[in-house]
Amino acid sequence: MLSPKKTKFRKAFKGKIHGDAKGGTTLNFGSYGLKALEPARITARQIEAARRAITRHIRRVGRVWIRIFPDVPVSRKPAEVRMGSGKGSPEFWICRVKPGRIMFELEGVAPEIAEVAFTLASAKLPIQTKFVKRIV
Repeated sequence: MLSPKKTKFRKAFKGKIHGDAKGGTTLNFGSYGLKALEPARITARQIEAARRAITRHIRRVGRVWIRIFPDVPVSRKPAEVRMGSGKGSPEFWICRVKPGRIMFELEGVAPEIAEVAFTLASAKLPIQTKFVKRIV
């Protein structure tokens, strides 16, 4: 699963996801992409599940690029712990995704196969997505 090797701070604020993506909104590597249509926090497990769904469907033909990376730690306190006594320990990693962001790209497969692969991948993600093609 994806996680950073090293971070500047161990714990992070929750934060809000405002506005549209300011970068990563166009296809840079592949011919097909999966674009986010709403803001969300995508976990490393969800990214991995989507990646597996794509690679299984394309039968490891072609190339897949993951354009998002989970670099924000999410902390949790244990169950049935009283209020106070500081912030919980980091449990998992997330990526803040804004609308318009290309999350996955694909190259070297037929457009029908790419569309089905991205449909399967979008079922693993907690947001609405859109299949995009490179305009030739």
